[in-house]
Amino acid sequence: MRYDDVPSAESPVQDEVRDTPAEADAAFRTLRRIAITYFTVFLVIVAAFPVLTMTLPWWTESRVMGNLSPGFLFAGVGLYLVFAVLGIAAATLSSSVESRMLGHQSPGPQSFSAEFDLPEYGVADEAER
Repeated sequence: MRYDDVPSAESPVQDEVRDTPAEADAAFRTLRRIAITYFTVFLVIVAAFPVLTMTLPWWTESRVMGNLSPGFLFAGVGLYLVFAVLGIAAATLSSSVESRMLGHQSPGPQSFSAEFDLPEYGVADEAER
């Protein structure tokens, strides 16, 4: 009797990697922590603009380039650059964390399952069942 969800020798699903629920949960918690951290940095940057405007008179009264104030330059150019760098950094870190934590073919000595003595479920184990 052949089940559809169990890979066989003819099935192209042989190379599929299945992560344990504990590994997926650990990856989710780590990615959530990264997202919250970057969102907090975003809020601090956005909140800094009105604070600087209210507390530092030179932020709006002085002129840097031509007739533009530092506040205007930061709002017109600086925020876009800062948000682009912040977005690229968050996406790069999240992607690398996810690729390191999920989808490993052969568990190494530093794998999550080996660290917590969890059973490894791989393609070979699935085929034997």
